[in-house]
Amino acid sequence: MLVVLGFAMIAVFMYLVMAKKATPIATLILVPLIFGLFTGAGLGLGDMVIESTVKLAPTAALLFFAIIFFGTMIDVGLFDPLIRAILRFAGNDPMKLVLGTALLTSIVSLDGDGSTTFIIVTSAFLPLYLRLGMSPVVLTVIAALSNGVLNTVPWGGSTARAAAALNVSPIDIFVPMIPAIASGLAAVLVLAYFMGRSERKRLGEVHLDDSRGVLGLRNRETVTVGAAAAGGSGSHAGSGGQDNGSSVVIANDFSASFTEDGTFVERPNARPKLVWINFALTMAVMTLLVMDLLPPAVIFMAAVGIALVINFPKVTEQSAQIKAHATSVISVVGMVFAASVLTGVMNGTGMVEAMAEWLVGVVPDALGPFMAVIAGVLSIPLTFIMTNDAFYFGVLPILSETAGHFGIEPVQMARAALVGQALHQSSPLVASFLLLIGLANVSLGEHFKKVIWRGAIVAFVMLAVGGLTLAYPLF
Repeated sequence: MLVVLGFAMIAVFMYLVMAKKATPIATLILVPLIFGLFTGAGLGLGDMVIESTVKLAPTAALLFFAIIFFGTMIDVGLFDPLIRAILRFAGNDPMKLVLGTALLTSIVSLDGDGSTTFIIVTSAFLPLYLRLGMSPVVLTVIAALSNGVLNTVPWGGSTARAAAALNVSPIDIFVPMIPAIASGLAAVLVLAYFMGRSERKRLGEVHLDDSRGVLGLRNRETVTVGAAAAGGSGSHAGSGGQDNGSSVVIANDFSASFTEDGTFVERPNARPKLVWINFALTMAVMTLLVMDLLPPAVIFMAAVGIALVINFPKVTEQSAQIKAHATSVISVVGMVFAASVLTGVMNGTGMVEAMAEWLVGVVPDALGPFMAVIAGVLSIPLTFIMTNDAFYFGVLPILSETAGHFGIEPVQMARAALVGQALHQSSPLVASFLLLIGLANVSLGEHFKKVIWRGAIVAFVMLAVGGLTLAYPLF
């Protein structure tokens, strides 16, 4: 009975999310409660949910303050010198421009928000691509691949979902995956090199003319991308956001404009005199996270407090800075707390255990030790054709519970399940991707022709390196 109810609940949840009949947050709350009542749990559902919420609270706190911290670091211009250096390095060489696209996307993706990343990258590079006669498809492919690899940061949407679904720490997922993520970025750079070399060969020697234009998005500008503009249906923007809805409405606090030589025209919240202090603070945060001396949530709480006081002495400025990132915070943290209902009901009623026992009986014993690899391989196509919510909350818990019977820990399954993000970020279900191709005026079909096999290569490279560095067992 529990097996039937469990699979039925997952099927209903995945249908409602993928068909966009309800937001993931509403679905994560209502569907488990309704099916939980059919198990006879009654008022006991309340205790199950609260117990799960308490376990997920540190994860929610981590994501809350990590998003604000890295968003603030971008707003105050910490990465501006590096961005300018990349743009100067790129110059008017097509190959260098493509490599610069990969590097810039990787840097800006650290804030975990795909929408902001793609706005910055297209603002900086699209005018140069068009002026040189380069294909904007190259820009969208490299940007999507780079952002997908970095979507695995602890405060990114995929890691947050995997952590919430399996009740493990995002930091515990992320740190052992650093070599795999680095290999994924290296693979993207290699692909960028060959795509750039191909563009250079196609175009020959090119030069910019002397005119100078400015392309940028002003503060709080609203950018709407829907089916008409992007060639498909959209969803909520951001790699850390939710996948739902039929259009994208972005209200970002990023307000830098660029001239074609990479010079910033304006950034209201830039703090160039504090760049070294902000750099030291960021390095301290990253070092403490890797050393695991303090709970990650505490590290980011302290970091946000210090960053706000140093960069925004006035209380009104501090409040405005927090509010600027409210959309990203609410979508991610709200999703984590809503997930506590699903995980609480599945674990409390015994659904997930019953489903896993049934699956163990079906899976041949010879495949048991390969469950982590199986999860990684499945993540490549499944996160492309379904939302992150559907995969990480619907599929991963069952795979993880099954793998537990073969000695594979949940955190290892979570790591393996992240490798598909390199391709996921080009899924038509991801709103920030639709924003990207909308801004670049690229069709879905042209993008898919170039990105699908490249995304699969990056994912398999990450899967192999993750296994070889013992982030999860290969066999």
